[in-house]
This record gives sequence, structure tokens and C-alpha cells, in this order.
Amino acid sequence: MKNWLIVGLITMGMVAGGAQAAGDAAAGQARAMVCIACHGPDGNSPNPIWPKLAGQHPGYMVKQLKDFKSGTRVEPLMIPMAAPLSEQDMENLAAFFASQKLVVGAADPNQVKLGESIYRGGVKATGVAACTACHGPSGVGNPGANFPRISGQHALYVDKALKAFRAGTRKNDPGGIMRNVASKMTDAEIAAVAQYLQGLTN
Repeated sequence: MKNWLIVGLITMGMVAGGAQAAGDAAAGQARAMVCIACHGPDGNSPNPIWPKLAGQHPGYMVKQLKDFKSGTRVEPLMIPMAAPLSEQDMENLAAFFASQKLVVGAADPNQVKLGESIYRGGVKATGVAACTACHGPSGVGNPGANFPRISGQHALYVDKALKAFRAGTRKNDPGGIMRNVASKMTDAEIAAVAQYLQGLTN
């Protein structure tokens, strides 16, 4: 597992090196009018099934938009939204949402202990890797390796994303890193990690 993780981190660093977005936040705000219906005017989506974009790494958002546009990431609501975007549009949108302040929610106190245990230490018995290896102890991710910020994210969205990776219906994780991790997680473990992240602050 250690060797797999090291190789994955090195590979991700090489792939993402120099891929940071260089967008114009003001232009992104003007282009974001269609985005705010789902993601909110400041990137804090009002519906917990849709992700918060506020404070997310620009490079990660650009990658997701490119994946929606190419069909690499299948999401019926997002594919038509990404289709008309140029690469500069994507960079501008990413710059705008990255500049917004994330509003952190509250975690279910009954789920926090298990969620934190998995996030920080994994599940040794079943080989679930600790989330901190890629997303860091405070959940801010690693922009150089294109690992997203996940702290403060809606629990319902995190739950949905992990189950999509587990089912293999979401396949845009380089090297299958997230599919590998999620494939070993139970529904209860996913729910606990999702709740823990919803209340995790930096």
C-alpha cells in the first residue's frame, strides 16, 4: 500500500505540474451567472447534493470542467454547462470561485469520531487508506498534485461522490486512486467520513 501511494503521489505531481489555472476572477464572475443557480453566488451551493466551489483549487476545477466537456466525467447536469466553455472561460470561472470564502457546515456529532478515525488513520483491517495522505490533515488538499480541498464540503455531496467512485460510475481519478480507496469502504464508513468533512475547518 505504501509503495502504491508513493507512486500515485509522484505520478499525480508529474501530471499536474505547472497545470495551475491562470484565470481572471472578474471575468469569471461575469461568466458565472449560469453557475450560481446551483453553486450559489459565492460558490457555497444552497443544495447539499451539489458541491461547494468556494475556495477550491483552480487547477482542480479546470480539470473537472474539461472532464465534463470531454465526457470523461459523466454528470448529466454539468455536461451541457461545460460544452460551450473555452479553456479561458474555465480558467476564469475557476479563478472566481477559488477567490470566494468557503462556508463550513456542521457535522453530525454521532458520526464525527468514526469519520475522523478513518480520515486520519484509514481502516487497517480492510486496507482503506487514510484520507490525509492526499488531502492533508486539515482537508485542504494539494494543488500541486491536483488533489482537491474537501474540508467543509457538503456531506451529501461527498457521500454521493465516494459511492460513484466505489461503483465505478465516476472514473476521472488519475490512476484510479479514489476508486481504489472507495471500493473498500462500507456505506457507514462513507457516511461518517462525509459528515466529518462537512464540519472540518482549517
